[in-house]
Amino acid sequence: MEHHDVPGTTTSRRGIPWLIATAVAPLLLPWCSALVPAASADAAAEGRQPARPTIVFVHGAFADSSSWNGVVSRLAADGYPAIAVANPLRGVKSDAAYVSSVLGTVKGPVVLVGHSYGGMVITQAAAGAKNVKSLVYVAGFAPAAGESALKLSGRFPGSTLGPALTPPVRIPGGGADLYIRQSRFWKQFAADLPEGQARLMAVAQRPVTEAALGEPATGAPAWKTIPSWFVYGERDKNIPAAVHAFMAKRAGAKETVEVKGASHVVMLSRPAAVAKTIEDAAGAK
Repeated sequence: MEHHDVPGTTTSRRGIPWLIATAVAPLLLPWCSALVPAASADAAAEGRQPARPTIVFVHGAFADSSSWNGVVSRLAADGYPAIAVANPLRGVKSDAAYVSSVLGTVKGPVVLVGHSYGGMVITQAAAGAKNVKSLVYVAGFAPAAGESALKLSGRFPGSTLGPALTPPVRIPGGGADLYIRQSRFWKQFAADLPEGQARLMAVAQRPVTEAALGEPATGAPAWKTIPSWFVYGERDKNIPAAVHAFMAKRAGAKETVEVKGASHVVMLSRPAAVAKTIEDAAGAK
């Protein structure tokens, strides 16, 4: 029997399921939209080339992949797929090998982004990766062969990281992990963030091995053949601004951005500036 609408009621020939869908759809739209970048990243990993370059992020010491969240959300809104690699922080060579294995799963061009010690890693990881079209150093080391993070950070005065570290934590089997003292983390690492946020970061920080910071880069650096972009904070206390400027000039950077008043975690405190630099790198011909 054909159903007829009854005046004064809220049902129709489409029935209750249609009403539920109508009510729920507006609530689902933002969630579904948020899935689009994730789907694009999956497409890249599964061999289907996304419309835009995939942005691969590599965090540095004393941080984790969540440090990219503010940047990733901005890039996602512009349609960029992204992968934030969990950097092992065990050693330059082994960490670079791991990042290289991740790059090998991505179909299509990649913009490879590294923060702090992550810059050491991307410089080596990108050397043999044919899909990396651009490098972005976010307060990151850009070493030449034979240079370590410790050597570079001391090239010009200004780094106060050494005295801010805890005594080394011995690793079973050999070696040691390094942490920043929680009492000094805010001023040393993230002085332009709210104190409460920095204290939480201090509690959750991931250690880097002592050996990783002293391990020199090997082979030809990727920035000699791959275009590079640099963005860093004027008040970086881990890697002095003068060191960043030196590395950017040596690499022949396409763009160098010094963010006034920003700390070492410029991607957290000034995500819009970092996202813009990455998009500049992604859009470069």
